This record gives sequence, C-alpha cells and structure tokens, in this order.
Amino acid sequence: MSKPLASLSLDLDNKWSYLKTRGGEGWKSFPSYLDLLIPRVLDMLARRNLKITFFVVGQDAARPENRAALEQIAAAGHEIGNHSFHHEPWLHLYSREQLLEEVRSAEEAIERVTGQRPRGFRGPGYSFSPELLELLASRGYEYDGSTFPTYLGPLARLYYFMSSGLSRKEREQRDQLFGSWKNGFRPLKPYLWTGPARGLLEIPVTTMPVLKMPIQPSYVLFAARFSVPLALAYYRAGLGMCRLAGVQPSILLHPLDFLSAGDGLEELRFFPAMDIPTANKLAVMERLLDILAGQFRVVPMAEHAREAMRGGARLPEMEMAGGR
Repeated sequence: MSKPLASLSLDLDNKWSYLKTRGGEGWKSFPSYLDLLIPRVLDMLARRNLKITFFVVGQDAARPENRAALEQIAAAGHEIGNHSFHHEPWLHLYSREQLLEEVRSAEEAIERVTGQRPRGFRGPGYSFSPELLELLASRGYEYDGSTFPTYLGPLARLYYFMSSGLSRKEREQRDQLFGSWKNGFRPLKPYLWTGPARGLLEIPVTTMPVLKMPIQPSYVLFAARFSVPLALAYYRAGLGMCRLAGVQPSILLHPLDFLSAGDGLEELRFFPAMDIPTANKLAVMERLLDILAGQFRVVPMAEHAREAMRGGARLPEMEMAGGR
C-alpha cells in the first residue's frame, strides 16, 4: 500500500531577519549564515533523496554574496517559494501598493538567482491579509501557506516579547506575530479561498488534529531539551493523528532547526533550543526526517497543491473576511 502524502518546506529566514524582528540594530548590515546553513540542509535532504520547498526572502536573493548559496538549492532540484522581500511579520498592515512592490520585487530577485518564478507564497510570521491573498491570486500563484491553525500563537508571541527588548511601538507593530488564538479554529486540510482570491489554494501549516498543538520540528526541538525520547514520541503521535484524521501534513522547517549558538550565533541564543549542541540538534533532526519519510511520501508544496487540486469540486472553500 502506498504511503499518504506529506509536504515539507523550509522558511529561509536569515540571521538579519531574526535580528530585525527582535528590534535590534545589527540587522542593517544584513549578516548571513546561508553559506553555512544551505550545504548542511541540502546534504541532509540528499542523503534521504528528499525534495522540498525553500521559501526565499527577496532581500537575500538581491544581495550578490548570497547568490552561490541560493543557486545550490535550485541546482539540487528543490522548489523555490516567495517569502516576501523585506521579511516583516507585519505584512498584513501594508497598503495594496506596498504589497504589490513587496511581492513583485521578491519574485524578480528570486527568479534572477534561481531561475524559478515562485508559484507559492508564505508570509513572514504567518502574516497575511485579504489584500495579499487577492494579489497572489491575480499574479497567478497556485497556493499560499501562511495559516497556522493553533491556539498557542499568543503564548509564542508572549515568550518572544519577554525575551526581547522591543519598545511599546515595536510590540504594537508585531501584535499579530504568530497569529491570534482564533487561528486554532482554522482548517487543517487544504481549501480554496473565495471572493477576490478565488482559485488560490491554502495549504495550512499542520498542527495536531483536534488539539491543534504544533508538531513542527522547532517545537519538538524545544521539548528535546528536556527529553529526546518524549519529544520524538510527541512527534510520532502528532503524525499518527494526522493519518487517522486523513490530514496530509505540511511540515515547516526553520534555519535554526539546523543551527545552534555554537555555530557562531550567540546573538540568536534567545531563540528556544539554540543552547542544544549542534551535533545533538542535527541528530534529532535526522530522526525527525526519518520518521516523516518513514510514514509519508514527502514532496514539495507545489506537488502537494497539485494533488489537492485534483479533488476539484470536493475541496472546501473559505471566505477571507477582515484581517488575521
């Protein structure tokens, strides 16, 4: 019997983008870890013959020093998605004109470097808006992957704020980072947007069915700080619940799943699980990829979208009203 499908993607947030969201000044020189990260991730994927989607930030694609690293992703046969140009999690506050420039400039920079014109989009910090969805549909995007159906968004935001030195104004700007508790009521299975964004497919970032607890590796790694066997058991349980519920999971990776403070990233030690030694963290990531590939047929998000669209009229629809 064939395995059920799952998609795997990585939001290629760079060092500067994390510093920027945190409110520091060091980001303005655009410090990068892509030369270290990308070969490490590509090697781990190649040893498992996995093809995934990399959501690339346009600002990184526009900088010549990143070209060689980003070219490696396309050369290895992975899908390239659009992760905005400036990577600002308050994208939902942008005007229509700002959104157009943000999406268009990222598209152009990414295509110049990788040879691929993105057909999938994910907003930074799960940020999206009706205007953004309408714009994506009008520009021919096949899917969006910005929704995160969990009740825990406000708790993740609170933890982030407590570990940062953001001013009151900066906190107000980021007050929808990771979404609201209402996002827990959003569907887990793909659906089509209606209205002006009609035809655009939404592939939610998967959380545990019913409980809506995150099962992304970033959260599993945090649990692994206390017990690796329990963290792996939690991950297996989440994937098992997806199989029982008929959910084809869309699993999201982040760069810091493969990096630690010991990689010369002391400025990012405030992130959860950055204190795990690099070798230990990579060993857990190897296990997580093996578990996923052992239970599912792992594909890039574009293939997940095509598979979902084959459902045609059976796909549910959802109207996008108001903000996040």
